[in-house]
Amino acid sequence: MADRPPTRNQYFATKSLKLLLEEAESEGENRLRRILGPVQLTALGIGAIIGAGIFVATGAAAHNVAGPSLMLSYVVAGITCIFAALCYAEFAAMVPVAGSAFTYAYATLGELFAWIIGWDLVLEYAVGSATVATGWSGYFQNVLAKLGVHVPKLLTESPWKYNAVTGGFDSTGSLINLPAVIIVIIVTAVLVKGIQESANFNAAMVGIKVAAVLFVIGVGAFFIEKGNWHPFAPYGWTGLSFFGHHIAGQLSPTGEPRGMLAGAAIIFFAYIGFDSVSTHTEEAKNPKRDVPIGIVTSLVVCTILYILVVAVLTGMVKYDQLDTAAPVSQAFAAKGIGWAEGLIATAGVAGITSVLLVMMLSGPRVFMAMARDGLVPKGFFGDVHPRFRTPWKSTIAIGAFVICLAGFLPIDALLHLTNIGTLFAFVIVCAAVLIMRRTNPGAERPFRCPMVPLVPILGILMCLLLMFSLPAANWLRLLAWLAIGMAIYFFYGRHHSVIRKQMENGEV
Repeated sequence: MADRPPTRNQYFATKSLKLLLEEAESEGENRLRRILGPVQLTALGIGAIIGAGIFVATGAAAHNVAGPSLMLSYVVAGITCIFAALCYAEFAAMVPVAGSAFTYAYATLGELFAWIIGWDLVLEYAVGSATVATGWSGYFQNVLAKLGVHVPKLLTESPWKYNAVTGGFDSTGSLINLPAVIIVIIVTAVLVKGIQESANFNAAMVGIKVAAVLFVIGVGAFFIEKGNWHPFAPYGWTGLSFFGHHIAGQLSPTGEPRGMLAGAAIIFFAYIGFDSVSTHTEEAKNPKRDVPIGIVTSLVVCTILYILVVAVLTGMVKYDQLDTAAPVSQAFAAKGIGWAEGLIATAGVAGITSVLLVMMLSGPRVFMAMARDGLVPKGFFGDVHPRFRTPWKSTIAIGAFVICLAGFLPIDALLHLTNIGTLFAFVIVCAAVLIMRRTNPGAERPFRCPMVPLVPILGILMCLLLMFSLPAANWLRLLAWLAIGMAIYFFYGRHHSVIRKQMENGEV
């Protein structure tokens, strides 16, 4: 067919709810197996959320940014996520197909917005996976060091590290972060093998780390000294900035905002993952019931655990004495419970491994949804393995991309980029619920987001507040990534779009 200018409305053409439901009910060689129940979906959510955020990030955030008020920082971030989670749950129950926010945006905002959010989700999961792999490497090397095993210096980290003071990059003297590369290869192999194997592996990791978290809370509670919680908010209650311009609260020596709200923006990374449950909607046995349960339950459970762990840590050790690299182990050692260090270290490795698995499990499913709509090559990204029933080619491609990021790049410079990308996705999903309620008011909603429009509006506002609190450089990086995505869309996606061909044929 000759390539002629697309219909003007192609960019804002939406996929009908009827078509999405037909896709959900169809069977074929490129469909995924529906084998996940509510327990497995909840475990995937917990597996994605609890990791470095609880075993590593709590120390640095309490020490440098929020003090004991980090407890409330987790509350603020958790409430923001709950607003978004309720919106995700409504859509996941209505449209039980792979794609998550990409599919929801396609049904409400049109193809162009769907592409933007799909490309943004790929960024979230890929950069998030690389960040987690780097964190896993550091944690694993610490465990090996305690056993007297040391990785050669040339293989311990990426060749460069980001210098927050100068804004440049310094040489580390290393060639590659080999442990990070190895764990990504192992996880990629598990993901290609099958969703059942991936879910079982994740469940085992989740069991180990939840048991350890409960141990930390249960034992650590006996060593709390209430005086350590005073002052409760040593850096203030705000810490707001707008595109990098300070508005309220204290500033750190490097110019970063400090305070309870600043802590919420920084530790928001710890919550990334619950939205990945919605990418597995197509693999759920009863998606209309099980996916909302998995999303909401995993988020509520993890929020409670986060708050309790921070309360215990800042109660055991004064916030300004917390270790920023291994706060949990250090806090227990300070109280003479050093024998627990091995248990905590094992749980840390297991916890971070499960986060990596779920993050890398989600990206290929977003690509698969985009491929079905013709926006990326279907023969590659939409190909499902005939035996394993997994999107194996896109899984390997994302694995290779994550290896490059984790092995050679200073991922700490991109940490906040994952935050801003996720918050952007949440804004789109909350807005999509408002639009779908207006455009399809009579559609079946097995799960209904309560208090609409209040909950979606609050979700949008709180996500924007946290986005604006991030350094301005992260907005520039996000725009640069989206610019690359727009170039791909205009050179490839819009010409191969399924909806474009339907419009040319007069089908829509």
